[in-house]
Amino acid sequence: MTVPEATREAGLRRLEAFRPHMGRDYAELRGFDLGAGGHVHVSGLSPYLRRRLVTEPEVISTAVETHGIDGAGTFVSEVLWRSYFKGWLEQRPQVWNDYRDGLRRDLAALDEDADLRDRVARVCAGRTGLAGVDDWAAELVQTGYLHNHARMWFASIWIFTRGLPWRLGADFFLRHLLDGDPASNTCSWRWVAGLHTRGKHYEAQACNIARFTRGRVSLPEERLAQDTDPLDAPLPERLPLRQITPPREGVPTMLLLTEEDSLISDFAPERLDLRGVLCLRASALRSPGQVAARVCEVEEAALADSVARLGLAAEWRDAGDPAELARQAQAAGAVQVVTPYVPTGPLRDWITAATPPLEAAGIALAEWQRGWDALVWPHATAGFFKLRKRMPRILHEAGLA
Repeated sequence: MTVPEATREAGLRRLEAFRPHMGRDYAELRGFDLGAGGHVHVSGLSPYLRRRLVTEPEVISTAVETHGIDGAGTFVSEVLWRSYFKGWLEQRPQVWNDYRDGLRRDLAALDEDADLRDRVARVCAGRTGLAGVDDWAAELVQTGYLHNHARMWFASIWIFTRGLPWRLGADFFLRHLLDGDPASNTCSWRWVAGLHTRGKHYEAQACNIARFTRGRVSLPEERLAQDTDPLDAPLPERLPLRQITPPREGVPTMLLLTEEDSLISDFAPERLDLRGVLCLRASALRSPGQVAARVCEVEEAALADSVARLGLAAEWRDAGDPAELARQAQAAGAVQVVTPYVPTGPLRDWITAATPPLEAAGIALAEWQRGWDALVWPHATAGFFKLRKRMPRILHEAGLA
């Protein structure tokens, strides 16, 4: 599955096209991975949701209006997973820090260990000889997408059958997935490994793969690891959600646009005294390695669409030296930089590094936060199903049911 057009209009067209299938069809068929070009039973909305070219409330309201809350329950629950992972990681930013720092160590080990380097390269290049695994690697690299079930199988085989460091696999995904999200990607790999829910992991099984690929992928059971044990690591303490500084009206402002939220019009930026608009290309921050060109192209297209809908002139900059943000804001005569909320991940790391130079220049960093995030994230304190039980209340409070 590719994204032919990373615009809000394209996202809304995709949403409308999938509207009839958000009920029973989705509930019964979403688990089947029919291969590249055959992902007709899933919405294909995740790259748009990732950049908020369409939003969670828009998608959920469409499903509920069409199929009712009971009929659309499975679909709505799957949309909630993305919000859950974001909220969970916001309350445990150390998990991201550990991933980021651990990945650097894993990459250093890769440089020193030729055998490990070769084994990782074989999986990423689709040269393992394992049915399914090679196809999934090729599909990811060629299209920027994998079915969710395939992501789970691939991650399990990477960790338990191939015995490879999980962070290197998560990095492989994040460098190529068009819907790659630091929270969803990191937490999903941790969940498969047994690190997210302590003592519980996901073990790929040949019979399950054959069933949900409808026989397309047939693996002898003995080719997969059996009776595996989950990985183990202490879980960092849960912290309060980060408090933000809201924008001030009537003061000279630079607007910072990133792919974290492309629907800026929801925040009424016209009420600000705008002195400049900066589009920040930040896909390269996803990894110390090479990020897929397709990912960067989609990011830039989403940013261009956001600017076009705002009708504003903008400057473009790659996310290089974080101190450059302060210099550019000063040059524009701004006393605050305003951006939609930047959640935990590589771009948040960049913003954190940019904050001291901003403060030294007397420039405030202010953020908008979506009501949906403020509503859902406080419930992401433990496992997903604790949040899932609150779904009726959350939808009611959001005015969606």
